[in-house]
Amino acid sequence: MTSANIGVVGLAVMGSNLARNLASREGNTVAVYNRTYARTQQLLEEHGDLGFVGSESIDDFVASLSKPRTAIIMVQAGAGTDAVIEQLAERFEPGDIIVDGGNANFHDTIRRERELRERGLNFVGTGISGGEEGALRGPSIMPGGSAEAWETLGPILRSIAAVAPDGEPCVTHVGTDGAGHFVKMVHNGIEYADMQLIAEAYDLLRRVGGLSVPDLVEVFRSWNEGDLESYLIEISAEVLSQTDAETGKPLVDVILDEAGSKGTGVWTVQNAVALGIPVSGIGEAVFARAVSSKPEQRAAVRKTVRERPSTPDVPDTFADDVRAALYASKVVAYAQGFDLIVAGAREFGWDIDLGAIAKIWRAGCIIRARFLNRIVDAYANEPGLASLLADPYFADAVASGQEAWRRVVATAATAGVPAPGFASALAYFDSLASDRLPASLIQGQRDFFGAHTYRRVDKDGVFHTLWSDDRREIETEPSTH
Repeated sequence: MTSANIGVVGLAVMGSNLARNLASREGNTVAVYNRTYARTQQLLEEHGDLGFVGSESIDDFVASLSKPRTAIIMVQAGAGTDAVIEQLAERFEPGDIIVDGGNANFHDTIRRERELRERGLNFVGTGISGGEEGALRGPSIMPGGSAEAWETLGPILRSIAAVAPDGEPCVTHVGTDGAGHFVKMVHNGIEYADMQLIAEAYDLLRRVGGLSVPDLVEVFRSWNEGDLESYLIEISAEVLSQTDAETGKPLVDVILDEAGSKGTGVWTVQNAVALGIPVSGIGEAVFARAVSSKPEQRAAVRKTVRERPSTPDVPDTFADDVRAALYASKVVAYAQGFDLIVAGAREFGWDIDLGAIAKIWRAGCIIRARFLNRIVDAYANEPGLASLLADPYFADAVASGQEAWRRVVATAATAGVPAPGFASALAYFDSLASDRLPASLIQGQRDFFGAHTYRRVDKDGVFHTLWSDDRREIETEPSTH
């Protein structure tokens, strides 16, 4: 039997494209297996020239792999993944490697890695971004797992990863156990925020700026030639340029305005809350999709609204203002995402190189953008950077666009056009930039009703006011509530 150095289990579109990518690279022989053999047969019939080793049974698949056996699982997250992992684990030997390339919850990855490590097996949770095209032509790859597994897996993944403009493959060993899937989760959260911000820019330019869809196509194409250059800006222009064959209308006007979600954005927000990291831009993007998907509520509220605000007059420079607001808000979304990576690394004991993460997001993935090079530079200049917003380049970029950003948020509110992404990003920036926040009153309230204590600005210690007694202030121990 022909021996393969890498195998793929699960041959739906992502799995079959990844298998084709692997097989097309010099040095790889790829074993393939799917629970339903018809999919394996289809891949062999359509792309047999790539030299796949196809198997009808899981036993034959395992037997076709050279040692250390290495198999990438590309099946639906959850119980299906656990089932395939167990099938392989029962047949693999110590030192063999099981890779989960799906969008798994990183908590599951931590559990699976621990359980398989106890059985002598390497488990690598790997984030793969770029969709179907990326899987075939070169994705951004975010593997976790052990250093031992990376020695075998690294050259294979480097052979198929997207290549950044400077020639570097977009893959790095992110960290141990669930680090890879955690970083992929954050990537997807930033993706949610980025898409929401672009959608808000489109909406404001159309509803307030009065631009036609063809005009918007030109705006987005011009933006993609400047500092906003990114995959999402590029495809936004492509979507807007599409005409519906049936109605002759712009396709964007025919698509139902209810946005779906596959869960990674929600996971990002949930874990950010648990770690105490404000990711308001990502949160608002998740909530905006949720609002869009409540047609009954939207219809009920519209019936009660007697009058909507009139559209305010805006200058010819409104599109420039929106561009500046979009850029500043994008910086905030990325800053919040990287803050979450820092917190996750601290909580779960991962050594994550933030500059390396920015590097592997420069090509192949959905959020690839020109300004990721600036993020690479920021962490190269100061690895312990407190916030991307504190980096001189980004601080200057936000400062130069701040007045436009405020005008856009104010205009949106006046016009009654929802812009939660722009507004929350601005509020986050203003919160960081403020000398003093109203949290002092909140601490006073908490101390009043729950004796939660507070600290003072003028001396050390923890204090409580005897609110229900004579209102004397006493020094006390910090509240645990």
